[in-house]
Amino acid sequence: MTATESFPKVYLYRRIVYAKLFIDEHFAENIDLDNIAGEAFFSKYHFIRLFNDVYKKTPHQYLSQTRIDKAKQLLAEGMPATRACYAVGFESTSSFAGLFKRVTGQTPSAYGLQQQEKVKAMNKTPLKFIPNCFAEKNGWRLVDGL
Repeated sequence: MTATESFPKVYLYRRIVYAKLFIDEHFAENIDLDNIAGEAFFSKYHFIRLFNDVYKKTPHQYLSQTRIDKAKQLLAEGMPATRACYAVGFESTSSFAGLFKRVTGQTPSAYGLQQQEKVKAMNKTPLKFIPNCFAEKNGWRLVDGL
């Protein structure tokens, strides 16, 4: 296969990556499949198939996961669940809470509290949070109760 024969595949792949980067940058905005597929210059059905082939999830699934991941970060930083919901692009607190719980197993508020407690514990006793394999590799002996 010559370089010119593989060019179309690389070109298509770049367009899919460009659409993924568009999602990464604009996840908090009111974007939909038409917007995303338009960024890649594909029909939406062809785009869904190609995106799924590359990322093993649909554009909608990827957008939802990106929003949930960002919401987890905001909740861990102490942002209230309602504000986090709207900050990441969800339009309904109930759909956000339902999806968040389905993905994480916890409500957004419970997740935020858990993460904030974890940060407090890490600040109080940071050595408890060093993985044992890392400590052993560096010749450290961790003592219980630190």
